[in-house]
Amino acid sequence: MLTLLIGGARSGKSDAAVAMASRWDGSVVFIATAEARDDEMSERIARHKAARPAAWTTVETGDVAGALESVPDGAFVVVDCVTLWLSRLMEREVSDTGIDAVMRDAAQRAAARSAPTVVITNEVGSGIVPDNPLARRFRDLLGAANRTWAAASDRALLVVAGRTLELSDE
Repeated sequence: MLTLLIGGARSGKSDAAVAMASRWDGSVVFIATAEARDDEMSERIARHKAARPAAWTTVETGDVAGALESVPDGAFVVVDCVTLWLSRLMEREVSDTGIDAVMRDAAQRAAARSAPTVVITNEVGSGIVPDNPLARRFRDLLGAANRTWAAASDRALLVVAGRTLELSDE
C-alpha cells in the first residue's frame, strides 16, 4: 500500500510518517533524500534521525528507485522527501522529461511493493507565482511529480498543522 503525505513545510508530514511506521510490527527502512551540505542542514538531519527509533535502517540517497529496489519485501518504507530529491535532480541538470521518467519509475516501484510505503512531499503550488524562471520550473516540476505520486498511491493525505485530511480521487 502506497500512501502519499503532502503538505506545506513544517506541517507535520514527517511526524505523521514516523507515527505510521511506528505501528508496523516488522522492520522499517527510512529513505532520506537530503544532503548535509552545511551546518544548519546537518542539524536538521540530526533532529529528524533523533525522532526515529534507532532500530530503523536509514538509507541516504539520491536514487530513490534503486533504494526501493534494494529494500526487503516485508519492510515498511518511508521516503522523505520528493521535494529535496527533485531539487537534487535539477541541480544535476536532469531534463524535465528525465525528471518525469525518474519520478514515474520510483512511484511505480513504490506502488508495487507488498509492504506499506509512505512518501512525503511538499505542496508548493498554493502560493504566489514565483518571480524567476528557476523557481517557476521547480514549482511546475514538483506539481507534476506530486500528481505522479498521487496517481500511483492508494491513499493521499494532506497534512496541515499536524492533522491529516484524506484526499479523494474524483
